[in-house]
Amino acid sequence: MVATTKKPKRTPGLPNGQTLGFKTGNEMAAMAAKHINFHIMGYFPITPSTEIAEYLDEMYAEGEHDIRLIAADGEHGGAGICYGASTGGGRVFNATSSQGLLYSLEQFPVQSGTRFPMVLDLVTRSINGPLDIRGDHSDLYFTLNTGWIILLARDPQAVYDLNILAVRLSEHPDVRLPVIVAYDGFFTSHQKRQVTYFEDMEPVQGFVGNYQATHTTLDPRNPITVGPYMNDPDLINNKYQLNLAMEAAYRVLPDILQEYGKLSGRTYPVVDCYKMEDAEVALVLLNSAAETAKDVADQLREQGLKVGVVSPNVLRPFPAEEIREAIGNTKAVLIAERADSYGGHGNALTHEVKSALKDDPENRTLCLSRIYGLGGKDFLNEDAEALFRLALEAADTGKVKKLFDYHGVTPSNPSNGNASRVLPPFTKEEMSPGLVSAARDPETGELRVQTPPLWKLATRSRIIAPGHGACPGCGMFPAIDQLFKGMEGDIVVLYQTGCAMVVTTGYPFSSHRVNYIHNLFQNGAATLSGLVEMFHEKQRRGELPEGEDITFVMVTGDGGMDIGMGSAIGAALRNHKMIILEYDNQGYMNTGSQLSYSTPIGHMTSTSHVGTAQGGKASHHKDTLQIMAACHLPYVFSSVEGYADDLVKKAAKAQWYARNEGLAYGKVLISCPLNWRVADEVGTDIVQEAVDCNFFPLYEIEQGRTKITYDPEAVGRKIPVGQWLGKMGKTRHMTRPEYKAQIEAFETEVERRWRRLKAMHEHPDL
Repeated sequence: MVATTKKPKRTPGLPNGQTLGFKTGNEMAAMAAKHINFHIMGYFPITPSTEIAEYLDEMYAEGEHDIRLIAADGEHGGAGICYGASTGGGRVFNATSSQGLLYSLEQFPVQSGTRFPMVLDLVTRSINGPLDIRGDHSDLYFTLNTGWIILLARDPQAVYDLNILAVRLSEHPDVRLPVIVAYDGFFTSHQKRQVTYFEDMEPVQGFVGNYQATHTTLDPRNPITVGPYMNDPDLINNKYQLNLAMEAAYRVLPDILQEYGKLSGRTYPVVDCYKMEDAEVALVLLNSAAETAKDVADQLREQGLKVGVVSPNVLRPFPAEEIREAIGNTKAVLIAERADSYGGHGNALTHEVKSALKDDPENRTLCLSRIYGLGGKDFLNEDAEALFRLALEAADTGKVKKLFDYHGVTPSNPSNGNASRVLPPFTKEEMSPGLVSAARDPETGELRVQTPPLWKLATRSRIIAPGHGACPGCGMFPAIDQLFKGMEGDIVVLYQTGCAMVVTTGYPFSSHRVNYIHNLFQNGAATLSGLVEMFHEKQRRGELPEGEDITFVMVTGDGGMDIGMGSAIGAALRNHKMIILEYDNQGYMNTGSQLSYSTPIGHMTSTSHVGTAQGGKASHHKDTLQIMAACHLPYVFSSVEGYADDLVKKAAKAQWYARNEGLAYGKVLISCPLNWRVADEVGTDIVQEAVDCNFFPLYEIEQGRTKITYDPEAVGRKIPVGQWLGKMGKTRHMTRPEYKAQIEAFETEVERRWRRLKAMHEHPDL
């Protein structure tokens, strides 16, 4: 039962208890989801869709809805959670963007092919590489052939309305297909507009009705098989039925739109036509750009030019008949999109519009195609006017000078030549100063490390140059610098997506003075392992200089060992000669401090709020080191940024093992003042207390043998867990009396893990 909360003030004159507000597209998506009150939301944070889950979690903490939000291990896992939940006959919701869509894409045809409804908000964003977090439509076009219905929301109001409409359409007995509601990242997702929405969920609940699932896997008396293996001709029959379902969606959608119009007072045609009654020239655009073009159309109309704008509200099923009717009488039309179908001489939208016109044998409309706005480049009034002028010229001359091109690219200047280096590359002597050494003791077999005083190591040049954009007090780069100071020789680094990657490689500059690679969260370890094996194979073939030696290091963090765990375990089981360093800041900081599996229980994040119905993260933190140690790696270690001597020595060991035996894994706790909600200058003190309360013990596992390298009890520094928690803004609530049971459970688990670690330390085989 949803708890009662303070209701917004009702606005007189609006139908069915609606109110006015000023909200973003992401806020309206969350508002619609709350009013629908889905059963399950499986999700994974990715910019710019992350806010939807954040808003919903905040609402959940205050008892405003009953949606069970499940933080997945990655977008692929999130899609699996949603699919599994949908087979149980309930309402399911998700939101994603860009690479998250691609990572989960495998699941899309599974969901549509087995005909289980759900709603997914796609907050559109540029596809890598290179990495760009701004909004275009390059992710959207990967969904066209997945069997999902696609609705297009041009503004925050449409985001709210189409999410509600999507439920009715998805669950229609003749349709039963999943639905995507796509809207522009940052342009619509983060910009506030005046909107109207229902004061509470009753009108929405009445419109969507009770979901009557055709099949469910939660009825033991009526068992079904979902997703069976199909032989010829069964699969083609299945896909024909999916095609019929899409045709049914095309047929029933106008009635659903009309019914919602009566409820809300807002109507949505299948294709939005602006000033098209007598238009001789038109632009075909999707979503927010169409609204910009409408303003320009008004200006050109004042000049006596008969122009208009056509913008579909539905992309699948494609409204070919409505498109043909809208632009069939124009002399010229320019179809422009924020995505290219590389090598296809025009985006997919271009070819579908052309096909619609071609089905009218009398049509003589000239068609131009342009790509604009990739990577979130603004589409301004002057851009819309430039496109109108191209179409007007074609209409006047009856000729098209260039059928397909890009609009808005910046020509290169050949006189600039190649970009010059800001910093020179390292020399061999700089990379191998002979300050650190590691070697096996010939008698005991123990790996012994020799390191100079820290002041002497401080004179070494930094692999990461000054100039990065990390937050004040961030512990990433002190820790990474200490790690590399413990290594000798040439290094290649791979960074998974995360804060450390984003703040050091803003084009056209780089803070890295060694060879650097980026790949996404989920595949960094596999990528680096491929490079490692290429290095050794080229050595074997004599294609590299004799005596060449390189240490390969992957830097991960910000939840990278959630979504990237499978790839890391795969590399560990193959035992490639490389190092994986995980910096642990206890969350997904690069996307706005969402909960990670590394986030401890009770800690407040932007997806584990504290309120009357929820008290921070509900589960204990992930013990990555023990997981990796279970892969029987030659060397695993933990350290913190404040123990430079400890980290340097362990880095030297890790390098020796990575050169001689296989994969080494290290986990380093770093401070994150911004999201831990502490002053910049106290981050290292809080890291110290995390060690002293046994939350983050310092140890190593070498050849399967565990050794604690710092015991706070032995040196008289042991403190209670509660003392550490009380120092951070994100956990200060846990010290209140109502959280006594939670903090006791936390302390119990911390001490249990510490006792277990001490037992392993004392055992000769553990």
